[in-house]
Amino acid sequence: MDSGFSYFATDDAVDPAGVAQVVEQRGHSMLLFAEHTHIQAGAPLMREGHPLPRKYWHTYDPLVSCTAAGLATTRLRVGTGICLIPQHHPISLAKSVASVDALTGGRFEFGVGAGWNEPEIRNHGVDPARRFALMKEYVEAMQQIWTREEAEYHGEFVSFDPLWSWPKPAQRPYPPVLVGGMGPKVFDRVLAYGDGWLPTYGPGILERVPELFRRAEEAGKRVRVVMMAIPSDPKVIEACERAGVGTVLSTLPSTGLSRVELQMDAFETALAEMRGE
Repeated sequence: MDSGFSYFATDDAVDPAGVAQVVEQRGHSMLLFAEHTHIQAGAPLMREGHPLPRKYWHTYDPLVSCTAAGLATTRLRVGTGICLIPQHHPISLAKSVASVDALTGGRFEFGVGAGWNEPEIRNHGVDPARRFALMKEYVEAMQQIWTREEAEYHGEFVSFDPLWSWPKPAQRPYPPVLVGGMGPKVFDRVLAYGDGWLPTYGPGILERVPELFRRAEEAGKRVRVVMMAIPSDPKVIEACERAGVGTVLSTLPSTGLSRVELQMDAFETALAEMRGE
């Protein structure tokens, strides 16, 4: 089982390249960057009973962060955790993803999701009630662009006649698509257009992993699980390994390097204890 971190890279914290270099030097395999294009102004936004932290509206563009992180490292896999697909246009997003993957030598992981903040989604001209259907078409359209010399797609939300678009991704057929979310239909999305599941750790989440593997086997498809927000608890990490999770990611604080490294230390201590080191 591999390990790594997820991170809100903000304009007032350690920059993406700096964090990536430390993560790679410490021997981890992955660093994922969060996305929010903006947060609506006004009264404090609440999520799960807590005020939304300011990092949500100070976040760098995740694909720019991935480029900086990838060019500052040689082995580390970089990616989005997650890219809010309905807030992009699929033709331009396909170009950006392919560019990052090509420039990093095939080290990009494409975590995708439909988003949860309805005002943010509406500001991009998207009906939140249709965001999952839109995400499916956008990802399918991008997969066409990545894999065909002349790509064409016609759907309800995106439609284009044959087009040329390079570069193509370094990874074949394209970077792994890791579908975020924990709703009842998330496995349908993983199996329809994803290569893996990218959930957030929480109560009952590990009990769902066998169902995904069973359904994938029945469909003749191989999938992997990358799990975010893993606590620095050796028992939790061991349970993830037993469940078949491929990569566990701890969440780094959006702050200075000393506090970032303290979180890395805590997670590495838990990993070492789980491994009996």
